[in-house]
Amino acid sequence: MPQIEDQILYNQVLAKDKKALEILYDRYEKLVYSFSFKMMGDAQLAEEVVQEVFIKLWRGIGSYEESKGKFSSWLLTITRHTAIDLIRKRKKEATVELEDRDSLVADEKLVEEQVEWKEEGNRLRRAVATLKKEQQSMINLFYFKGFTQQRISEECDIPLGTVKGRIRLALRHLRSYLDDEGRANDDRKEV
Repeated sequence: MPQIEDQILYNQVLAKDKKALEILYDRYEKLVYSFSFKMMGDAQLAEEVVQEVFIKLWRGIGSYEESKGKFSSWLLTITRHTAIDLIRKRKKEATVELEDRDSLVADEKLVEEQVEWKEEGNRLRRAVATLKKEQQSMINLFYFKGFTQQRISEECDIPLGTVKGRIRLALRHLRSYLDDEGRANDDRKEV
């Protein structure tokens, strides 16, 4: 018996032919599973992806056109997107769980730890205040605003080498200042 073409089966699935879906499932389930398992690294999650892919196929989500490529390639694209969506969903759930746990830990934080963090922040602010204005600006943009050195160069209209040099000098100065301040604090503790 000749094999029914994927395009014909796909069109039948769109017309809600359960037998056509069954044939496509039997034909591609292992491919979809192995591809999703490779992405997810988890058998249970890979099975969820397989289920979602064939549900999407049944619901007619997406549209396959034979002229644009093989059915199996199109199906693997759907598999990839479904796996990525599931990964994102799991990550979001884990993040919410971690945030809940972190908020409990933050509430239980010792006063002593909070004081230490505040002192360290004050030390760092004092150290940055001792920098030249150009260096302060570079440190602020690079470390506190998250700009890349290239973006700082473009935003400030200065050569990239100058940006790198100012950041390097600023870090050297900060390290020296903080080391000196640390030694001074140690000397005071010993007295």
